[in-house]
Amino acid sequence: MPADRRPAATRWFALNAALAWAGLAVSLTLDVLGTYPTTVTVASHYGYAVPDGFAGSTQRVADWVSYFTIWSNLTVAIVMTVLALGRRRPSRWLRAARLDSVLMITVTAVVFAVVLAPTAQQRGWENLSNALLHQVTPLVTVLVWAVVGPRAWVGWGTVRDALVIPMAWVGWMLVRGAVAGTYPYGFVDVALHGYAAVALNILGILVLGVLVGVVFRGADRLLTRRG
Repeated sequence: MPADRRPAATRWFALNAALAWAGLAVSLTLDVLGTYPTTVTVASHYGYAVPDGFAGSTQRVADWVSYFTIWSNLTVAIVMTVLALGRRRPSRWLRAARLDSVLMITVTAVVFAVVLAPTAQQRGWENLSNALLHQVTPLVTVLVWAVVGPRAWVGWGTVRDALVIPMAWVGWMLVRGAVAGTYPYGFVDVALHGYAAVALNILGILVLGVLVGVVFRGADRLLTRRG
């Protein structure tokens, strides 16, 4: 089924894209400027001993592009921009990317709320960045998917294909970690926990992702019938 091209749907897609791009822009700007001193105290975590200000901008940006949060928000931003611009005939991979946009951002919000938020420290503009990346964009993305779809895009093959981007992030994160010795989150820190424990943690997150994908598939079928 082609994307919904009603003006109202296009506005929803555009709003979703704008919020995702805004969150990414604020976050990247803070990283480039190095506005706030790092509070990281674990040597194997991103941000440890990185110089403040522009001196540490290269390292901070390299870390920034390696966070799952950034990958999920970037997926939302790109997919919603494509839909807002009017892609009518969805390819197999656009369908998978559309599912990824809701799946990955949902996992981002859940993992942040349950695992990361209790110890997270934000200051000043970081509060806006955090809210956009972990709360506002996830909520709006799921809402837009529920309201305007597009519908009938999620089959079992789509759920399978939607694992490609998350697995690509896992590969990138682990390879970069093996080279640089640093990791984005404590539960994937090989230096602290070893590969076996990290593999189990990643497997748990992937299982959560598959379950979320199955839920969205069921919801898509239900909403399609009602529509």
